[in-house]
Amino acid sequence: MTSRQRFLAAANCQATDRPPIWVMRQAGRYLPEYRELKTKHSFLEMVRTPELATEVTLQPLKRFALDAAIIFSDILIIPEALGQPYHFRDQGGIGMDFALNEPRHFENLRDSSAIRENLNYVADALKLTRKEISKDKALLGFAGSPWTLACYMVEGGSSDSFSSIKTLALDEPALFGRLMETLAESVAELLKMKIEAGADAVQIFDSWGAACPGNRYWDWSLRWIESVIQKLPAETPVIIFAKGMALHAKTLAATGASILSLDWTAKINEVHDSLGGKVAVQGNLDPVLMTTSPPLVEEAAKEILESMRGKSGHIFNLGHGITPNAKIECMQTLVETVTSWK
Repeated sequence: MTSRQRFLAAANCQATDRPPIWVMRQAGRYLPEYRELKTKHSFLEMVRTPELATEVTLQPLKRFALDAAIIFSDILIIPEALGQPYHFRDQGGIGMDFALNEPRHFENLRDSSAIRENLNYVADALKLTRKEISKDKALLGFAGSPWTLACYMVEGGSSDSFSSIKTLALDEPALFGRLMETLAESVAELLKMKIEAGADAVQIFDSWGAACPGNRYWDWSLRWIESVIQKLPAETPVIIFAKGMALHAKTLAATGASILSLDWTAKINEVHDSLGGKVAVQGNLDPVLMTTSPPLVEEAAKEILESMRGKSGHIFNLGHGITPNAKIECMQTLVETVTSWK
């Protein structure tokens, strides 16, 4: 069974010889070769240059026997394409060049046709990566959820309270709805581009789903993810990652997602069983373990693997993105533990 076959089988809740493995943010700052490249090129330059994005995407596959590559990119390329650029704040975090806080800001946003007009470099990076990696490897694309993108756009960047986006949704539901419709169409358009360019599956990051009140999670976020999924090819697996939202697993699955990616707070086997074997699960090792020692990583990984023994539909991953201070030897141990599992 090839890596690509293994990944797609697990995504469709079919039997595999072992769980496939990839890691969120696997192409990133924990790798010395990434840090070296970063001394020559800015993050945004790497995202926007297909050859550089491909190089970064391939770096972890050259070191580790991972089953999938995920194209190096950023969720905020969508707001940028719609006319709202972003940058990285000196003190850390994301900053939009302006917040959507005036009627003219909303009126001046481009429609979803801007995605194909302005983000051709994403498709080019996927096509180039597809040529470079073995046909036996799975290739993934991703995007932010409409709600998560709206949070950044209305708050003006990273936020602690999310008061502005909540106020918009509560006080001006029609305006909020128009923004979400534009974002849902844009996310779908970007993911369709990635699928057409060679992505075997796509992941939607609902990074700020936990900012929604529980009784509004469907209306403010998940209904728009459902809208995105309905616009994608039915045969393409869709992963949803919503940190801190495992308690909403059945509602998340109701969007039509093929796979739920779980953070480390969930008991992955219990969530899997609650879904009746119809939706796959991904995860969910605590990323902090990757900063400790190989024996601890091996022990924790085996605990997750054992809890899922005999269950189809498991893709091994971390419960969030790998951190910059993760140790190479811990990553190596994780991959070896999963790929040798019997």
